[in-house]
Amino acid sequence: MTNSCAGSFERMSDVQKVQVGDVRLAYRCWGDADAPPAVLLHCLGEDGEDWRGVVGQLAATHRVYALDLRGHGHSDWPGEYGFERWRDDVAGFLRELRLGPVALIGHSVGAVVALLLATDRPELVERLVLEEAAPPLPASPPQEIPDPPPGPPAFDWQAKVAVVAQRNAPDPAWWDGLAKITAPTLVIAGGPTSHIPQQQLRDMAERIPDCRLVTVEGAGHLVHEERPLEYLDAVRTFLVPSL
Repeated sequence: MTNSCAGSFERMSDVQKVQVGDVRLAYRCWGDADAPPAVLLHCLGEDGEDWRGVVGQLAATHRVYALDLRGHGHSDWPGEYGFERWRDDVAGFLRELRLGPVALIGHSVGAVVALLLATDRPELVERLVLEEAAPPLPASPPQEIPDPPPGPPAFDWQAKVAVVAQRNAPDPAWWDGLAKITAPTLVIAGGPTSHIPQQQLRDMAERIPDCRLVTVEGAGHLVHEERPLEYLDAVRTFLVPSL
């Protein structure tokens, strides 16, 4: 496979695809071919274009790959989803593009996928950035699955169904596995305006052996979107300490 990338940060529509197991996954990439790789994993309902506000700065130091998870964007929508499936897709993506170890950067659902990969395949992850997500705790009361919104779907609603099911009854091994993460890790929190309990992020950071926690007060759940400068300052300093 030819591992080529778009040359302009603004050209977010340049999409490439790769076969990974039973799905074709779409991705966009930028940066110098010789730069160290960084892979970005979006939240539920978004795709690789969600990173448009920060990818330019990240690509100044890294070869950046923004993946569309299965069921999202230009990737296949096969109807079968879950955190472990997404984890395995990302591992396959790294294998097919001959990447790794990489800087793995995830937001929300993408961050849970990233930490599961760092737990299961530590040799693939050199540095780990987790924005506004921790392994879910059992929901009490259980969440109900909402009806899909009207109009053309932005993503496969079965992905939402799968996430709700796993948030209602998550695997407790996900929390136990945090101690197995060997990559230096940065946890980015958005402060009390986020719907994510901030204590869960603090608890997660304490369980990961080499981890620092940065809170961007007032950013809420969408730190990289609402406060891109503060987000980039934390991430770039973490990825390239000499900056």
